[in-house]
Amino acid sequence: MKLYFKYITLLLKSQLQYKASFAMSAITQFIQPFALLAGIYFLFERFENIQGWTLYEVFMCYAVVGMCFSIATCFARGFDSFDGMVRTALFDRVLVRPRGTVIQVLGANFDIKRIGHFIQAVMVLCAAIYGADITWDLVRIITLVNMIFGGSVIFSGVYMLQAAAAFWTIEALEVANIFTHGMKEHASYPLNIFPKWITFVFTFIIPFGTINYLPMQFLLEKIDGDSWFYAFIPLIGSLFILPCMGVWKIGVRKYSSAGS
Repeated sequence: MKLYFKYITLLLKSQLQYKASFAMSAITQFIQPFALLAGIYFLFERFENIQGWTLYEVFMCYAVVGMCFSIATCFARGFDSFDGMVRTALFDRVLVRPRGTVIQVLGANFDIKRIGHFIQAVMVLCAAIYGADITWDLVRIITLVNMIFGGSVIFSGVYMLQAAAAFWTIEALEVANIFTHGMKEHASYPLNIFPKWITFVFTFIIPFGTINYLPMQFLLEKIDGDSWFYAFIPLIGSLFILPCMGVWKIGVRKYSSAGS
């Protein structure tokens, strides 16, 4: 991890060299997500609630997922652009260095501009907490922190799977965006408003439900049960990263240089 933080420090310094460009990019990242937020707002202008969920409760879903997504796209950016390393054979250099491939690919790219999206999500979360009128205690605070951590890990795992596909396809596939940006938009809503098969996929295959729908019901007092169980559900969901790393290791073993 010490090596990873050195990578991050160098990338951060390089990105902050052009302060005007950084500021404009961060502002763009701040403004862009308001389109989805506006869609949620206008939906609730027409309907008072959806499957028992109010505007501020859905805003909380949106905010948590937005924070997770922005953290993952910031720190796991190396996986998002990994196909370029395969296509130009830069991954060959990674393989001959005495460090793990995951750390090196993570450290190959870092996008601090995503802080704009993160700040927007934090603002929406604050508004949602105020409007949802949640009675906070230690367990609920831990639950919220675990939701953000677990969601960031799950999104990073999805990016890792997308990157691993490049070992076989060489070029990045546009269909991979379904599993990143598309899933972000779906996960911004409570799962019970979707068909059952989508709920199944987002609970047992790519477990966004464990960092959003299930613990959110506990936060909002929609269900009863062992509070500590719901507090640690997001950490169970974050184990999704393990099979993702397994696929990554298979891809590394199957890697054949493009020879560029």
